[in-house]
Amino acid sequence: MEVTGIITAIVIGIIIGVLGRLVLPGRQHIGILWTITVGIAAALVGTALAGELGVADTNGPDWIEWLIQIALAAVGVAALDRAMARR
Repeated sequence: MEVTGIITAIVIGIIIGVLGRLVLPGRQHIGILWTITVGIAAALVGTALAGELGVADTNGPDWIEWLIQIALAAVGVAALDRAMARR
């Protein structure tokens, strides 16, 4: 992966993390850096999962891939929020 690929993954991860956080109802008790970290992980895992399902490369926007990534980010943010609340 080149530097531009890493920067792109970070930017998309930020967007995915914020969208995943917005999907969840109520207030989350994790910081923005954790949200970004979860978003980056969700973007990478979501891309791999979409590739395995055969929906990663379509004509036009890859809406299904985005939905997979946002769902993974929402699950990740909720899980991390729950783990942080137990402390």
